[in-house]
Formats: sequence, C-alpha cells, structure tokens
Amino acid sequence: MSTRFPGFPPEALEFFRELRNHNQREWFQPRKALYEERVKRPMRELVEALNRALATFAPEYATDPDKAIYRIYRDTRFSPDKTPYKDHIAASFNPRGPAHAEGGFYVAVSDTEAAIGGGLYRPGPETLLAVRRHIAARHEELRKILRAPPVRKLLGELQGEKLARLPKGFPADHPAEDLLRFKSFLLYVTLPPEVAATPEFYGEIVKRFRALAPLVKFLAAARKTSGQGRTR
Repeated sequence: MSTRFPGFPPEALEFFRELRNHNQREWFQPRKALYEERVKRPMRELVEALNRALATFAPEYATDPDKAIYRIYRDTRFSPDKTPYKDHIAASFNPRGPAHAEGGFYVAVSDTEAAIGGGLYRPGPETLLAVRRHIAARHEELRKILRAPPVRKLLGELQGEKLARLPKGFPADHPAEDLLRFKSFLLYVTLPPEVAATPEFYGEIVKRFRALAPLVKFLAAARKTSGQGRTR
C-alpha cells in the first residue's frame, strides 16, 4: 500500500525514551519545541493521512486533527501518579473528537510499542445497556464480524473487561452470554515501536482500521437504534 506518511522521526521515540526517565516539567519545558516539531507534527500528518483513508470506508469517523490528538499533559487530580506528562502520543477517530468512550478507531506511539485498535471503551450505563440489547438481538452478526479472517489475522480476539456473570435482565441460557458479559468491546494490537518510524506504519494502521470498521459500525448502530445518538 502506498503511503503519504513517511513514519515518525527517530527523535520521536527517543523523546519518549528520555521522558520515561525525566517526567518532570523542568525537563519537558526546554524540550517542548522538540516535542511539537518531532512528535506532535508527525502525528498530525499521520492523522491527516488516516482521515483520507477513512474517507473511503468510514467517512463519518474522519476527525479534525486538533480534536483527534490527545494532549500530552496528564490529569493528575484524582491519580496517585503525579507525573505530569503521558509517555505516549495518541489519537482517536470518531464523529465527536477524542471521546474514547464514544467508540471509534485509535492509534498510539511510544518508545515501547505502536498500538492500533478500536471499538468501544468503558461506555456509560445507558450506552452499555443499549449495546448489550443490540448484541442480544444480533449476536450472530457480531460473531460473524469477529470471525472474519482479516479480524482474526490482524487484530485477534475481542478484548475488554468482563463481568464474572451475565448482567441482570438477560436470561441465564442466552446464546450470547459470553459476549454480554463484556464491559468494553475492543480489538487491539501492539506492534514493535520501530515500525512507527517506517513508511510501512501507515499501511499497518489502515489495514487494521478497515478490518475494525464493521465492529465499530455495529456498536454505533446499537446507540442509534436505542435513540441515544452521540451525545456527551
């Protein structure tokens, strides 16, 4: 597959390697310009290239780079970890910007891995119930999506936190019992970080986003049929 993104420069991976050992404002501030130029700018170029690809198979998920790219600053208010900066750069694609719980596509890069995935992460109670009802009624459709050879080869098995038992409101002998216990619905893989520094990275993402698209759209359909839409 031809690419319009040459890969992240080596300085991007080195930046996160050093940040891991110096996660302090005093270290980051003198290197903020380096982050903007050698990390964030390439991510913006990648998002723009991926938006062009998404336009061919999931156009509603193309996302403004300013909304897609996550800030590097961590929210430490409620976390015991007070380090101020994230150890990776990431972007998500959905019609409402980077609201991860709304569902969509996701890519992240650090010095330890290049992550590609998507689906629905920790949805709120109303959305989760809508998705479970959708699965209960159309579980064979979901199983067909998950059994598709590109999904199995490129993304593996459905992932996400699970309940220990079937949620309330569904019969104990429901044939989709295994699927209904999920609290998140994700397909997610990690590649060696060095891949992110090559022109092949774009193609690796696009072929996985294509394989992901049926799952993302299946989950979105659950919210539409429930009448919830995409409100925050």
